[in-house]
Order: sequence, then structure tokens, then C-alpha cells
Amino acid sequence: MATDYDAPRKQEDDNNEESIEELNAHRSEMQSGAVDEDENAAAESFELPGADLSNEELNVVVLPAQDDEFTCASCFLVRHRSQVARQDGNLLYCIECEG
Repeated sequence: MATDYDAPRKQEDDNNEESIEELNAHRSEMQSGAVDEDENAAAESFELPGADLSNEELNVVVLPAQDDEFTCASCFLVRHRSQVARQDGNLLYCIECEG
């Protein structure tokens, strides 16, 4: 069956267009241009690189090395024993440093 694309559209399509326009109008009414957050309060919460943190105190719990861990002699990262690639005397090297 041939379709005439130049023929006027049905009434249902016009109703859909009106409803879309109404939805857009309601959407613009619900959206506000006002920002809820104070810009100065937001700027105070950001830490800039090189900021003076001498008055800040850090509380960190440092655990001793576990039985299944070692410190790589090259990168000084604590690794699991399964990542030992080479042992040179008492020095242990991880897979990534040897790879």
C-alpha cells in the first residue's frame, strides 16, 4: 500500500505536539536558575595544591608488616609474598620492578 507523505497529518499527531509543548513549558517552570549552594562556602571546602596544612593533624594507624608481606627494595611498596620476583640477600624485589 502506498503512503502519501505530502498529505496532512492526523489530529492525533497534533495533540501529541501540543502535549510536548505543554511538557516543555512545565519543565521550564520547574527548573530554577538559582544555585542552592553559596559560592564562598563551596570555595572554602577545596584544598589547593601547595596550601599550608601545617596546622592540620592526621590520625593514621600504621600496622607493622604482616607475615605474608614484604617491602620491595626498589619501589618500597608493601607487597604480598606471592609477588616476590627476586631475592638478593635480604633484599626482596617485586614482579613489577623486575618486569
